[in-house]
Amino acid sequence: MLSKSFNILLVEDNPADIRLVEEAFKETEIDTELDVVTDGVAAMDYLYDKINSNEGNLPDLILLDLNLPKKDGREVLVEIKDNKELKRIPVVILTTSSSKEDVYETYAHYANSYVVKPANVGRFIETLKNLEEYWFNIIRLP
Repeated sequence: MLSKSFNILLVEDNPADIRLVEEAFKETEIDTELDVVTDGVAAMDYLYDKINSNEGNLPDLILLDLNLPKKDGREVLVEIKDNKELKRIPVVILTTSSSKEDVYETYAHYANSYVVKPANVGRFIETLKNLEEYWFNIIRLP
């Protein structure tokens, strides 16, 4: 296991899903810090603040819901992938939508993965643990 701490930005407006993500990541041995924003405008504000700060600590991974208030996840994805400083951050779509159009559209805009949230709480938590393991132990991030 790597000793590095990883930062994840969760863009999610459902409090129950936020709580499940937090619980799933607490149960793993991977050192992660989870930052949460609840709408698309707040997500972009968060990312631009990180770019403009002296720290420059961009998230290592973004978990992005599609159906968000103010600016939906599709718009957020396009804005991230069109920005030279943000586009290297892997974006995992984490949504309830299993629409073929959504899958196609998000991959066309360079989403790195598309995950449909399982309805079963146990499967949801297991899926998140697997995502964390994949992104932080199996592959190498830039």
